[in-house]
Amino acid sequence: MTVAAVGRRAWLTDLPVLLVAVVWGSSYLAAKEITSTRTVLAVLVLRFAVVIPVLVVAGWRRLRALTPAQARGAGMLGLILAGIFLLETYGIVHTSATNAGLIISLTMIFTPVAESRVHGTRLSGSFMAAAGLSVLGVVLLTQGAGFSAPSGGDLLMLGAAVARTVHVLAMARTKSVRGADSLSLTTVQLGGAVVVFALLATVLPGPGGTPWALAAGFGTGQWLGLLYLSVFCTLFAFFVQMWAVRRTSPSRVSLLLGTEPVWAAVVGIALAGDRAGVPGFLGVALVLAGTAWGRIAADRAHGEARRRGPGTRPAVAGDLQEGPRPPDRSDAAVGSEA
Repeated sequence: MTVAAVGRRAWLTDLPVLLVAVVWGSSYLAAKEITSTRTVLAVLVLRFAVVIPVLVVAGWRRLRALTPAQARGAGMLGLILAGIFLLETYGIVHTSATNAGLIISLTMIFTPVAESRVHGTRLSGSFMAAAGLSVLGVVLLTQGAGFSAPSGGDLLMLGAAVARTVHVLAMARTKSVRGADSLSLTTVQLGGAVVVFALLATVLPGPGGTPWALAAGFGTGQWLGLLYLSVFCTLFAFFVQMWAVRRTSPSRVSLLLGTEPVWAAVVGIALAGDRAGVPGFLGVALVLAGTAWGRIAADRAHGEARRRGPGTRPAVAGDLQEGPRPPDRSDAAVGSEA
């Protein structure tokens, strides 16, 4: 195969993955457009009511092959996943799409820091500098045109970033799910999350009644937004990742998906009319630079550890990005998307 042919094949693989990053970046605005504080639970139930049957049909044989221990482990992870979606979706309602997409990207910084604490390893000075840059960026981003307390939505998104980190570490440390098929693991986790949403929707019904009553009152635009979140931000994203990692390296896929906060900022500013002010725009730049620098520093440290041999491996966020990625998101296979 010629160099040109290899380049074309790489580009044809990269393009769908990059499109997933764009879709995920736009998911914050899509979720914000169809959701209110009173309809969060109903929208979450409806969104995954579309997704779950497709995943079950696509992976039925592998789903039946899960052991009881694997199913229980995936179900427990689904409870964490439910918390992530709830924090993210309520957060999106109360902040801008730009803030939501950029604050949640701090997961790329939080995860290696948390893993290093768990394993007692040290992170490089470059990574810690990148982390500091990202945190400063978030502080500036949440100030808008002037300095004030962060909004409740900003704090919820920050909580979601922490919850994502917990989910990634839990997936890595839950022995019962090791070796489980990724599609089956995703299906069970999302199924567990939907059970939580449905129970909460029953106990705390919204003003429109059941999720199905809310759906009956949806207009064309709301249905298109819901289907966009379900079909493109979840199903399309998951299957593209499964396809891409078989044709290229997980690191390359992770790098392309890492552009998600860029697209969240572009969509929020260009389409939603988000106006961050001078401090906010400086914050956008610092978050994007800090998360990109942190990813590079972590990958470099990982490469050096591999060259030195086993037993010296540092914390790397990208290595843990398996399974469902909530709004959001890979660190999960379904999702950083909202």
